Amino acid sequence: MNDRLHSSADTPSGDASDQAAISAKKAEKIAYENNKLHKRLCRQVGQAIGDFNMIEDGDKVMVCLSGGKDSYALLDILLTLRERAPIHFDIVAVNLDQKQPNFPADVLPAYLEKIGVPYHIENQDTYSIVKRVVPEGKTTCALCSRLRRGILYRVATELGATKVALGHHRDDILETFFLNMFFAGKLKGMPPKLQSDDGKQIVIRPLAYVKEADLIRYAEVKQFPIIPCDLCGSQENLQRKQIKGLMREWEKKFPGRVDNIFSSLSTVVPSHLMDRDLFGFTALQATGEADANGDIAFDEEPCSTGASQPADNAFGSQIISLFPAD
Repeated sequence: MNDRLHSSADTPSGDASDQAAISAKKAEKIAYENNKLHKRLCRQVGQAIGDFNMIEDGDKVMVCLSGGKDSYALLDILLTLRERAPIHFDIVAVNLDQKQPNFPADVLPAYLEKIGVPYHIENQDTYSIVKRVVPEGKTTCALCSRLRRGILYRVATELGATKVALGHHRDDILETFFLNMFFAGKLKGMPPKLQSDDGKQIVIRPLAYVKEADLIRYAEVKQFPIIPCDLCGSQENLQRKQIKGLMREWEKKFPGRVDNIFSSLSTVVPSHLMDRDLFGFTALQATGEADANGDIAFDEEPCSTGASQPADNAFGSQIISLFPAD
């Protein structure tokens, strides 16, 4: 009887101990997954920088910080890579305060001062211009983007920045590709590195290999102080959102399809398209010799879904070695 009473008294303590062990194990697993995510993002950003020679020794990189998850992640990862990169480069964060209603102007300065990053806040009332010019009910993104980009290019020149880093990720690049194809009749995407339209800046997109889903999770892990866009956040019928839904459906029904499409952007065969400026169709003559790139419309081999080969320059190689794949 006493043994039974003693055993019953011990049960709550045993349950508490078991729960504590389970909680500790769960916390350990979460920490492991979060660390793995961070390593993957650093590796992918480092590889993209290396593949396209985005950042060089002595660069001053202007990170355009909007207050969204993507630009926060870009700044955070670049700060990590800067500490381990084989080259020296400086970082300055820039935010364009467009005077949108209810914009919390104190959030970004407080965050940047907390992490010790030099920054510049540019105050320009583009909100009023967009609302005045764009008819009610029409999407504002195109005009807003053009105004914002022009101002940021000017600021980059004033600050002496040699590179302008934008937070566009892999999904943005694919969505832009489909938007141009479906609605503009062009095979045109959003390149990881390009000269600005005024010819004065080099624009880079270090998140080019990063999936949006990983950035969403990373923002939750890091608890970035996200600032929503009140200007266009309520516009539900954007063409980009249609494309995003289409890609999401593809990935659900046909896993790997989106990866294949992204891989195809870096594996272009001009002779099998129809652009006469890219390939000399009019002057083409039969040579009588076998040509591996001859008329084969569809490759019989399975499509590759892997990422591009690791960069062979110092930046990409060192970062990849520091953050190896698990």
